[in-house]
Amino acid sequence: MASYCLTVSRLRLALGTRARRLHVSATFSAKAKVAMSHFEPDSSVNYEKMHENINIVRRRLGRPLTLSEKVVYGHLDDPVGQEIDRGRTYLRLRPDRVAMQDATAQMAMLQFISSGLPKVAVPSTIHCDHLIEAQIGGAQDLQRAKDVNEEVYNFLATAGAKYGVGFWKPGSGIIHQIILENYAYPGVLLIGTDSHTPNGGGLGGICIGVGGADAVDVMAGIPWELKCPNVIGVKLTGTLSGWTSPKDVILKVAGILTVKGGTGAIVEYHGPGVDSISCTGMATICNMGAEIGATTSVFPFNHRMKTYLDKTGRGDIASLSEQFKEDLVPDSGCEYDQVIEINLSELKPHINGPFTPDLAHPVSDIGAVAKKSGWPLEVKVGLIGSCTNSSYEDMGRAASLAKQALDKGLKCKAQFTVTPGSEQIRATIERDGYAKILSDVGGIVLANACGPCIGQWDRKDVKKGEKNTIVTSFNRNFTARNDANPATHAFVTSPEIVTALAIAGTLDFNPETDYLTAPNGEKFKLEPPTGDELPSRDFDPGQDTYQHPPAEGGAVKVNVNPSSNRLQLLEPFDKWNGKDLEDMRILIKVKGKCTTDHISAAGPWLKFRGHLDNISNNLLIGAVNIENDAVNKIKNQLTGDYEGVPDVARQYKASGENWVVVGDENYGEGSSREHAALEPRHLGGRAIIVKSFARIHETNLKKQGLLPLTFSNPQDYDRIRPDDKISIAGLKSFAPGKPLTAVIKHSDGSQESISLNHTFNETQIEWFQAGSALNRMKALQ
Repeated sequence: MASYCLTVSRLRLALGTRARRLHVSATFSAKAKVAMSHFEPDSSVNYEKMHENINIVRRRLGRPLTLSEKVVYGHLDDPVGQEIDRGRTYLRLRPDRVAMQDATAQMAMLQFISSGLPKVAVPSTIHCDHLIEAQIGGAQDLQRAKDVNEEVYNFLATAGAKYGVGFWKPGSGIIHQIILENYAYPGVLLIGTDSHTPNGGGLGGICIGVGGADAVDVMAGIPWELKCPNVIGVKLTGTLSGWTSPKDVILKVAGILTVKGGTGAIVEYHGPGVDSISCTGMATICNMGAEIGATTSVFPFNHRMKTYLDKTGRGDIASLSEQFKEDLVPDSGCEYDQVIEINLSELKPHINGPFTPDLAHPVSDIGAVAKKSGWPLEVKVGLIGSCTNSSYEDMGRAASLAKQALDKGLKCKAQFTVTPGSEQIRATIERDGYAKILSDVGGIVLANACGPCIGQWDRKDVKKGEKNTIVTSFNRNFTARNDANPATHAFVTSPEIVTALAIAGTLDFNPETDYLTAPNGEKFKLEPPTGDELPSRDFDPGQDTYQHPPAEGGAVKVNVNPSSNRLQLLEPFDKWNGKDLEDMRILIKVKGKCTTDHISAAGPWLKFRGHLDNISNNLLIGAVNIENDAVNKIKNQLTGDYEGVPDVARQYKASGENWVVVGDENYGEGSSREHAALEPRHLGGRAIIVKSFARIHETNLKKQGLLPLTFSNPQDYDRIRPDDKISIAGLKSFAPGKPLTAVIKHSDGSQESISLNHTFNETQIEWFQAGSALNRMKALQ
């Protein structure tokens, strides 16, 4: 097999008559390696090594492999000795690179600094996309963010320079779009400190969202642990056409699997229908796979990926991928743990919500359902863009609808916002006229950032508590997520449907059948959207927003002001004292859905992501207390008063009282934010006891020395009362697969015992005993 070495370089290459920025160059070599950004040659991806590992594992297992198995097992630290059993064993893996967004990078870099290591061991990047609040428009909002967040941006830039991490400045774009344009490639194993890292599966990579502590492990050169995933196959047949878009595939899948149906599994798309979806469309599907709890999602390498790689200046990687294609597609006859089949020719446009991304409706039905349910029909705001749907194709298809409306003299009845995914997308849609069309129809082009999708939206048109409807092309629509208003009914759909509903101004408009009325009284229907997959000319890279780390960064100073309210150096958590945990208070017994947004809210709290004590003031302020159906109002068992959750937690800690949280199903779904694990640990929590966990959050809790435990009998949730005390016994003989016992002491003097399950392995038990994974890492140095 011919081989190449794609080495580290950041060059401006002439493409035609235009110079464009790239982060990859190619030279020939005797080994097949892929390297990007600031890869050192000895840490580059070795396709031949991956090929060798795949063959070792295939011989050991004696069966065909799925694509996800090939990529995951191809990155095993020990392919010969690793025990492999889907859904049971823990794999030790060697990811190729790490990506961090600015809100999570603060804590990740603070933890890396605490490790005492001089430089990251794998290529890593920081992306400034979360701290830019949408207020007025792109340029003004970006400048304000630079002013307000100067201290944090300076910390991230200097920490990156000192420790060898690339830094994408504010305005560069959303982390997942930047990764797709620059770093993702077929067969890559990439971890990112954001739950929508699976976006890179659109380019055939296994890209997994993790907490910051996992990123620190990989940056430290430690094998990364992942429970061996099950594999859900989604077979696609038929062809996308008309109003149906790639987004409708994942909206449909979410309706089938629900928000926890993908937990512990990789979703692998395959079948003849795959070829009708663009590379960026595949990325959209993988991105929103986070909403079904999936470990990640992935598509097999095909010509759509090759075209995208070519267009983004990575033709050498495309050629290499062609030569290793057998390792980048599933084996014939491979077996999936579950199979879903979707005929794209029959798939209809969908819209999901409100308040949860798995409540799926065909667009043709949503009007009737909304009327029956009492949901507001008037669409107040339509929002397109975000990391899920901000590609050139997305913007082009939305612009084709806007152009039809403008040609008839119509503008949007609803407010309309547009979020480009990257500086490259912004510059290209501006050059090609899409931005002007979207602005002319009433759109406000926001900064290249996350913005309203993550609650960074200074919304003024409705008051808090006022019922209203918004439609977005985002991925997540939990209560109050976008605008901090719990009465906002948020629906997620494709950019095309958002645009059509923003023009019509009402949720019960079906663009496939319904007519609009022009100012002159003419009735007309919107023609199905059209748009080029990629620009006919080269992408316009826009402004240069990347800072490459110096070869030697040891002399760079990283300052953290002790009096800062934005940044705080970390102190190690206390070690386990060797005893069972006795008589712990119930801080809160949570009722119903409890996402990481409920546990550690985003929006205005993002500014404290680098200061653990300050951000801990938002601990569980969005969770519903089963005692009174109220949020942020729990009984302080020391005083008898009802107070905020963080206030009571602080009082318990100050009084030497350990505490636990009791929760429901899929606790911690949503974002990868490890602050939802750091905060309870910081404020004196010892265990989280629930019916079931979301994958990332469960791992994050373990990393910080907490005990994530599940009821052996889910009905035992009902046995616990808010004024109980709980003891956890069996910790002296804590072992993998061995349940622990909880002794519940009721206020009436009675007590009962229940069994609690856990998923700790031996290494993770060592984290608990050391007080955290970081403590354990430092002890081993």
